[in-house]
Amino acid sequence: MSSRLPTHKPLVALTKRHEVAPRSNSTRRGYGYRWQQERKAHLRLYPLCVMCQAIGRVTEATVVDHIIPHRGDPALFWNTDNWQSLCAPHHDSDKQMAEKSGRVRKEFDAEGRVIW
Repeated sequence: MSSRLPTHKPLVALTKRHEVAPRSNSTRRGYGYRWQQERKAHLRLYPLCVMCQAIGRVTEATVVDHIIPHRGDPALFWNTDNWQSLCAPHHDSDKQMAEKSGRVRKEFDAEGRVIW
């Protein structure tokens, strides 16, 4: 009789396709020190939420949003013409819903900012 314990094969072999890739951190996605500086400068120039302004409200913007999602494209990411100032509630709700639904805005004001 052997003193070794029997070894068993796992029921499911784990492969790369079974692993869930963690989301990279904000710095790796482009939101590092340079972005923080550019964001602050943009919010100094455009301190109000454009979506609130469109409905007659005056609200401080806290988020610099990419009008057209950059999807990792550095040229689109750093294109300041593609930035707009939003308050967090508009960015986290209305803008996200519009992107997920595929709705695209093509109306712009005199400064080239999107009109919601």
